[in-house]
Amino acid sequence: MNKYIKSFPNLAIVLCADLCIVCLAYYLSYYVRFDFDIPSTMFLRFRESLFAVVSIKIGVFAAFKLYRGMWRFTSITDLFNVLKASIIGSSLLVLFFLYLNRFNGLSRSVFVIDWFLTVLFVSGFRIIVRVYFEGRFKIWTRLIFPAFFGGSKESLWKPRKRLLIIGAGNSGEKILREIRDNAVLDYQVIGFIDDHPVKKGKYIHGKPVLGGVDDLSDIAHRSNAEELLIAISSATSKQMRCIVAGCKETGLPYKTIPGIGEIISGEVSVNSIRDVSYNDLLGRDNIKLDSGIINTMLTKSTVLVTGAGGSIGSELCRQICRFNPDRVILFERAESPLYAIDMELKHHFPHLTIVPVLADIQYPRQLGKVFDKYKPQSVFHAAAYKHVPMMESHAWKAVKNNIIGTQNVVDASRKYGVKRFVLVSTDKAVRPTNVMGTTKRIAEMTVLNQMYDENCQTKFMAVRFGNVVGSAGSVLPLFKKQIAEGGPITVTHKEITRYFMTIPEAAQLILQAGAMGDGGEIFVLDMGEPVKIDLLARDFIRLSGFEPDVDIEIKYIGLRPGEKLYEELITEGEGIVPTEHRKIMVLKGQEKDLVKLNGNIEALRAVSEEQQVGEIRAQLMAIVPEYKPAIH
Repeated sequence: MNKYIKSFPNLAIVLCADLCIVCLAYYLSYYVRFDFDIPSTMFLRFRESLFAVVSIKIGVFAAFKLYRGMWRFTSITDLFNVLKASIIGSSLLVLFFLYLNRFNGLSRSVFVIDWFLTVLFVSGFRIIVRVYFEGRFKIWTRLIFPAFFGGSKESLWKPRKRLLIIGAGNSGEKILREIRDNAVLDYQVIGFIDDHPVKKGKYIHGKPVLGGVDDLSDIAHRSNAEELLIAISSATSKQMRCIVAGCKETGLPYKTIPGIGEIISGEVSVNSIRDVSYNDLLGRDNIKLDSGIINTMLTKSTVLVTGAGGSIGSELCRQICRFNPDRVILFERAESPLYAIDMELKHHFPHLTIVPVLADIQYPRQLGKVFDKYKPQSVFHAAAYKHVPMMESHAWKAVKNNIIGTQNVVDASRKYGVKRFVLVSTDKAVRPTNVMGTTKRIAEMTVLNQMYDENCQTKFMAVRFGNVVGSAGSVLPLFKKQIAEGGPITVTHKEITRYFMTIPEAAQLILQAGAMGDGGEIFVLDMGEPVKIDLLARDFIRLSGFEPDVDIEIKYIGLRPGEKLYEELITEGEGIVPTEHRKIMVLKGQEKDLVKLNGNIEALRAVSEEQQVGEIRAQLMAIVPEYKPAIH
């Protein structure tokens, strides 16, 4: 009730405006029909019929919801509604007067003129209101009546930043409209930059397409531009690198709009403009999820995520909460990250039950109590040690966490009837040259071999992918810190390459793969083209406003223990098969290694207790023959 009371003043103003317009249109129709001199008898007819005309027209306008829209956002749809309402209103008036007195004493042409004037005045008034709120006339009315509208004349003449928009497509057009519609924004669009030859010289809402990216520096100088905005959210990594290079050449500040996948509403907004980040240069496409099968897996269910405080684990939790599960169990052994993700999820998803559990996968009894109490239907196992050099010098910790810990979670999942188990794996499990990658490969084998047991009711699967930008241990946070300290940036080798994807992309594809699996699969995510770390470092330096090897030195320090130049996603003997989702492949042809695992896991456990690194490596090679320790 309160919202209707609050909106009543606005509704009253709108109704009064339309009442005046309808009366004026009806009066002018008589005025025009009788050559600007209305006979007294006709003026009497006008007065007698005015109430009926106003009542019927306003009633029809209300039926067509002309008073529910906001005039400042008047659109083509609203104008069509005005047209339809006027036609219906005039038709009802004709029928009413035919029924009442067969048009006795009334001029038929008056109603034709009245219809035309009603459409013209009602539509025109709404357009004028929208134009006013877009700021085109507002400045003049404020200058004439400053006391009424508030603010000083001086503030109205505050100069706006001259903005060039790079990209004369849908995103660029939306940005221009929002800047034009929002009078408080500090920008004045002076034109567009676009490489499409057909667009050059054309106009968008009165703003010209001035040329292509190759001419950006010259155009920016000639047009006295003060800022640049990249409005090509679908640009490839190659295109974005070229555009950013052009922007750097101008010496002007530049920003970009996010990809559509970053904006939940799906609409480009000036409020979402941000500085260019390395994610933009990766050129990753937006992901389209099959929400139906993910809903089937997660909605109204209990989901447990191990490693819930980590980069991938925490993002998995955020994505899972979007599908309205009954309960999300955050299983994490690090107190601070667990507290952070617990508070975040409870703030953004207050309607969900979020359960933080401070526990360790290396202790079966802790796992058993949690599984027994909450009975999860789906488990996403993201807990793992992932730092390659650290695990080379602490091999026993990799065994205990990545292998023994995974075995513990697998056993609990089977015992307590989990429906789906998804292991988060890594490309370092392929032809491993380090302890970390080998332990993750054994974790894959441990998980997938459960499907060879006829009594297994749980669907076990693994998802394998490369590096994620911005995760804990990623090179970008290290580069950022090194740049802040003035350099140098350290790169292990000039030719080293890695696959990269964003954290949200990885989490979304993990959910998609987990929902698609029938058990026994290794899903491989499409990582795109591998990226040279040296090129990444140089781009990151430029994005930070410096020039590589001039302002910030790049220093090559050699490969770290266990590190290899190139990562792979498929190992020998694995056949890759496409799935229904274009960014997810599945590997077939997995060996049945259950006997080999059962014969060696206990031996691994024993030597890890003694922290015998040499023996640990020997046992790892016995289980994974393709493991070849890197020698640097």
